[in-house]
Amino acid sequence: MMKIAIIDYEVGNLANVYNAWKRLGIEAVITRDPAVIRDADMVELPGVGAIRDAMGNLQKFDLIPLLQEQVQSGKFFMGVCLGMQALFEKSYEGGTYDCLGFLPGDIVPFHTKLKVPHMGWNELEFRQGHWLQKGLPAHPYVYFVHSYHKSPVDTPDVIATADYGQPVPAICGKDNVLGFQFHPEKSGRVGEQLLRNVVDYVMKKG
Repeated sequence: MMKIAIIDYEVGNLANVYNAWKRLGIEAVITRDPAVIRDADMVELPGVGAIRDAMGNLQKFDLIPLLQEQVQSGKFFMGVCLGMQALFEKSYEGGTYDCLGFLPGDIVPFHTKLKVPHMGWNELEFRQGHWLQKGLPAHPYVYFVHSYHKSPVDTPDVIATADYGQPVPAICGKDNVLGFQFHPEKSGRVGEQLLRNVVDYVMKKG
């Protein structure tokens, strides 16, 4: 049975994330215990709010070296919403903050005439064929809530974008690291299928 460690660093709604896995019949545990995290088949970093709090709490709970160790060991690591933004090198949200540096690029504010935050349902556009597309409709819609985004948009790690007056990186990934800018746990059937695809992929790799 696959085990997922959801990192508990006091940033975000962990119950929603946990329940999304539970609905799929997957065993997930909300934890910051190093032994439990090392024992898991996959690690998820959720998060809502500000990057300053996110990185500050990861530091406070001494989780950064542990997460780096897990990624370097080849374990599958998934960041969601603020957790995805933490995967990059720097964030310019209300200052300049060093992030985890698992993926190349920075997190920057929107420059658009449209209302910020980018909030609500929007269509994913995959940039190339990808295993995440399995079982998805031709025009998959997912649920976003964010005021900052990954830049640049045209790097190989950008798997899918959404259009919000500009292309916005929606799914990013490289090797064993994957980020969803939107909330799969709030994205209905499409979100469920994406999580299923992640599980299938990790199980095959394992």
